[in-house]
Amino acid sequence: MSILVIGGTRFIGPAVVRCLAEQGAEVTLFNRGKASEEKAPKLPAGVATIAGDRRDLTPEVIAKLKAVEPEVVVDMVCVTEEDARSMVDVFAGVARRYVLVSSCDVYRAYGILIGADTGEPELEPSPLTEDSPLRRELYPYRGAEPRPEDDPRRILDDYDKIPAERLVLEHPELEGVVLRLPMVYGPGDYQRRLREYITQIDDGATEITLAETLAAWRDCRGYVEDVAHAIALAALSVSGAGRVYNVAEEGPCTQLDWVRRIAAAADWDGEIKVVPDAEMGEDGQPGFNARQHLDVDSARIRKELGYVEPTDPALALKASIAWEREQD
Repeated sequence: MSILVIGGTRFIGPAVVRCLAEQGAEVTLFNRGKASEEKAPKLPAGVATIAGDRRDLTPEVIAKLKAVEPEVVVDMVCVTEEDARSMVDVFAGVARRYVLVSSCDVYRAYGILIGADTGEPELEPSPLTEDSPLRRELYPYRGAEPRPEDDPRRILDDYDKIPAERLVLEHPELEGVVLRLPMVYGPGDYQRRLREYITQIDDGATEITLAETLAAWRDCRGYVEDVAHAIALAALSVSGAGRVYNVAEEGPCTQLDWVRRIAAAADWDGEIKVVPDAEMGEDGQPGFNARQHLDVDSARIRKELGYVEPTDPALALKASIAWEREQD
């Protein structure tokens, strides 16, 4: 099977490429080719590359993309509706399936979490299913004034995966599949999601303190290799057309549970202390509405596509901690 991956060189992308190649797929990457030699991931043998910018497609690049004749396109780096439209226009009538890597930030619960979505109900119930309400307000990172043209974060003014999802799922010439990802952790995590707690542990802390509301907050998480496996599964499967899938670890996990897991994987025997919010002071508050949980139900992808995480959870955290400690 010929599969074209858009992006594929950062964090989750290389793991997806490995998964696809291991399953015998013929993989081609399309990206800007701007990664420095030392930062460029090592690709499996036989993986081809096409350099180009999806936001500035030339006739020559379009011809190269169509010449691949991919059966499936996996879009790892779609940020805006126009990002999706540019690629869908190229591959309509060429590819059979378009797998869009989206995010759980499309849910209304996320809008409530960051204070961008108000009204009733004040909070959304969780765990969130694929049918839970989406954000009512689009463009969650757009301010009252546009960012300057030379601001590297300007793209966030137009960031929103909700319109991109709709475009892909409603396209008449492509089998659209959407994967809504959780907070992904593991080696290569440029957001450094373990840094806060590993820094405290490695600095010799004997106690980690959590505000009561934060300690009880539930989020959705996934290890990078497991999430990559889910994406590859959706690309290679003969079923799933027109479906949306949540991807996340099973079962409820509070922030307190998460810190306990990190502590165990790091072999730290200090105390994790939960205190009333008022005792933490302003610096100890979460910075978001922690009364709104963001845990999701991933039963659909498990039932319909047979998804099971291939990585032992304890080993996943140990590998993540080892990588984090190599960064500083």
